[in-house]
Amino acid sequence: MCRRRCGAARAHGLPLSVRGGGHDWAGRALSHHGLVVDLSRMRQVEVDVRGRVATVAGGALAGDVIAAAGPHGLAAVTGASGTVGLAGLLTGGGYGPLLPRFGLALDNLLGAEIVLADGQMVFADSSQNSELFWAIRGGGGNFGVVTSMLVRLHPVEKVLAGFILFPLAEAMSVLTGYCKFASSAPEELSVIGGIVSAPDGKPCVLLAPTWSGESKRGEEVVAGLERLGTPLFTQLSWMKFQDLLALFDAQLVDGRHYFLRTRSLAALSTEAISQFIAAGNARTSPHSVVLWHHSRGRATRIPVGATSFGIRAEHFMVEVICCWDPTSEKKSQHHRQWAEDLSKTLAPMALPGGYPNMWVLTIRNRFLLPMAVMRNG
Repeated sequence: MCRRRCGAARAHGLPLSVRGGGHDWAGRALSHHGLVVDLSRMRQVEVDVRGRVATVAGGALAGDVIAAAGPHGLAAVTGASGTVGLAGLLTGGGYGPLLPRFGLALDNLLGAEIVLADGQMVFADSSQNSELFWAIRGGGGNFGVVTSMLVRLHPVEKVLAGFILFPLAEAMSVLTGYCKFASSAPEELSVIGGIVSAPDGKPCVLLAPTWSGESKRGEEVVAGLERLGTPLFTQLSWMKFQDLLALFDAQLVDGRHYFLRTRSLAALSTEAISQFIAAGNARTSPHSVVLWHHSRGRATRIPVGATSFGIRAEHFMVEVICCWDPTSEKKSQHHRQWAEDLSKTLAPMALPGGYPNMWVLTIRNRFLLPMAVMRNG
């Protein structure tokens, strides 16, 4: 079916998009006046326990893979949300809770079955169609339709994870303290941080740790994060990996409007933290957040030319996520402007380029074959 639809789109000069998980905030999985290849029912996952490899269909969600691997004491490297399509995550990058220890999600792709623009189906890995394999690991979904993947699994049964909230007034000391702390932290620890809402709706500082190593050591390390300030709220416990993803999924509410911008920073400088604080105080919606993912450890030791993912040095990938309840278009623009303003302020200190999974091109995925720019959204 996928091969026929790709061929039909090419024959009639129609824009083509691919719907996998359908999580993409900008709706790039859909193509107005074009043809959509919907893989959302292709969610099969088969686990080779001995080989620690999962065979994953093109429409499977990250949560599907984690649910299949978990009973065997295994986990895949995914993002922080279980509702994201794994194919789209892998082809663009894949920042997530296991990144320092096992690399980006794309670093754990072993091979993929891909339908090309002319309808031809090929398999790409390190030994066959290797240039295509290089491209789909970080180049975005621009090279074909991923219908099946081989994904490396890792022995992770439980993680120590949750949230620590600090007053916004402590943001400078907490975040500068975190940077010093992380410089010697074990790779079993990952931390998502940012500016979010406290239970009372006021802006505060978030540190969301995930520890995937030995239990006693993990409790000691995570306790060090709590000592960086005076927590307003702490929720930390040992849990299955799929329960960790559910924690983040609970923050995504259907029916709200979303607008995102991303910047990658080489460091959390005093200037950058000051801008985060200012943005927190200037939020136009209590649902809007600024989050960052700290890329370090294993992800930074992979040679920059080994995949098409461009940033292998240690960095912080910052998401400026504007979120608001449905309102008038005039008020919607007010919310969007908050995200645009912070993005522009961070631009002078940002690394070049953009993150394919969240970088919206001006042509919004309206591509004509045979350009073959397609996306498993």
